[in-house]
Amino acid sequence: MRLVLSVLLLLTASFVNSQDQPKVYKITSGPKTVEWGFLDPAAKPILTIHSGEIVELDTPLAGSKEMETMGMPEALIRQSMRDLEAVSDRSTTYGNILVGPIAVDGAEPGDVLEVHILEIRVADNYAVNVFHPGGGTLPEDFPYARASAIHLSTERNVALFAPGIEIPLHPFFGTMGVAPSSAVGRIGDGPPGYYAGNMDNKDLVAGTTLYIPIQCKQALFSVGDGHAGQGDGEVDGTAIEAALLGRFQFFVRKDLQLKWPRAETSKYYMTMGFDPDLNRAAQMAVREMIDYLVKEHHLTPDQAYMLCSMAVDLQVTELVDGSKGIHALLPKSIFLKQ
Repeated sequence: MRLVLSVLLLLTASFVNSQDQPKVYKITSGPKTVEWGFLDPAAKPILTIHSGEIVELDTPLAGSKEMETMGMPEALIRQSMRDLEAVSDRSTTYGNILVGPIAVDGAEPGDVLEVHILEIRVADNYAVNVFHPGGGTLPEDFPYARASAIHLSTERNVALFAPGIEIPLHPFFGTMGVAPSSAVGRIGDGPPGYYAGNMDNKDLVAGTTLYIPIQCKQALFSVGDGHAGQGDGEVDGTAIEAALLGRFQFFVRKDLQLKWPRAETSKYYMTMGFDPDLNRAAQMAVREMIDYLVKEHHLTPDQAYMLCSMAVDLQVTELVDGSKGIHALLPKSIFLKQ
């Protein structure tokens, strides 16, 4: 009898545990699952999920014509890249190919979308870096175009830039964002902003949680612009651009109110600032950190300002996307556990 009860309890526990597991969806990038260079509150969702559910997806490197323009070898242009040329609805200016939008049921303007970045992996054994005339941080010095294919060693977790030069891989998605409000309408995905978007923040790796203020009904989250690695600044306009595989879990937070995106890593609390002027971007990131410290750690504004000066690091996120980025990193280790 005792054995029977034990078996019944085990089966019941297994059933409960299976019921508690979030549903997982899988998306494959292709002509019907991408947005080319824009975020749009009127876009039809490619998938609708509930809060707490998980999405696995892949993001493409580029379309075949882009690769050909970059002078990439024929062997590197996969059929999936050629298939993307069927996408006719594209931004009039250059933009990233994003997977989405993903609708989250129950999300409303004023809520916060909590995005758990569960996993990011490099999908191919190569990446590209390219700069264009008029782009990057030094357009006067480099008024021409160059492109380079870069071999990736996933076994050793490095990019083989040149003989004797290897760059450690730390894959992340350059663009993660929600659609703007219907009053704003479609926007290009180039500059980052209050909707997050093309942040090119190399600290948003697997294990990070991103918080984005929701602007339109169902949030309409999109992701792309895969990077196998990047330096702070992304000075020539691109990083180690690569196709990536990602796994995300989404939560609708109705108990949070944010004006600008924030994030949390295993070691840091992070606030962000975006502005065409780098000084204003820095001021924004500091003000957001002060706001965080006042609301979450119950400091006075004076104390928060002082703590930012003594303990917070300001990082240059990127310098090349129209709106430049600064993110502020507050070490979790300074807060003693109660």
